[in-house]
Amino acid sequence: MTFTRLMALVFVTTLVTLPDAASAQANRFEVTSIKAIRPTLVDTIAALQTKDIQAARDAFEAYDSGWNGVEVYINFRDIAAYKELEGGYQNRIATGLNSPNPDVAALLADAKAMLARFDEEVATIEKAPPINRLFDDVARLRIVRAHLREVTPALKAGKLAKAKASFAAFDDNWDSIEDLVKERSMEAYVAIESGMIDVDKALMPAQPNVDNVTTLVAGIMDKYNQIVAQITKEARSAK
Repeated sequence: MTFTRLMALVFVTTLVTLPDAASAQANRFEVTSIKAIRPTLVDTIAALQTKDIQAARDAFEAYDSGWNGVEVYINFRDIAAYKELEGGYQNRIATGLNSPNPDVAALLADAKAMLARFDEEVATIEKAPPINRLFDDVARLRIVRAHLREVTPALKAGKLAKAKASFAAFDDNWDSIEDLVKERSMEAYVAIESGMIDVDKALMPAQPNVDNVTTLVAGIMDKYNQIVAQITKEARSAK
């Protein structure tokens, strides 16, 4: 093979490989999971633009729930960005939305700035090399757990339909991560499975006993969090 033909082959191969590599980067679970919560920020901005505070609260609650699932990536990669997004923007917006007289203009400005900062961080992560695959396991566990975290606040707010929907979402997604739990602790796995049956029954009445459901959910959460903490420790200490 001549030098010219060899260089031509290398050039063509590069053209094929680079897009494939870029596509793989963009389609990493880390990237797609973080991007998946972006629409909730867009919805928050849209609601604020129409001065619909309740819609903005609902959208931002959805962001908070989604963020809890994926924040582990940002916390590990860029603690400064994590603090800026959660401790700065998120805290101010949540506080402002729940105040007696929300300052819509200030909230809208913060929400737009937060979206821009969020997009900047996603772009950085997209270009960065993957981190330990155990972080994907942590994120999967946290994403599923986010639905369970919504149950008790919804019940205490008198939103029974939302509490039931959130628990149903947790139940539906449990199958996707139950093996991660089972591998680490059969005792925790059995306790969570049993607890889920109990919560399902407790939510059936037209007026569930809130204290009872709260206690049952807390029992599941305790066992679940033990597994999340264990795998998080493994992820952070892995080389």
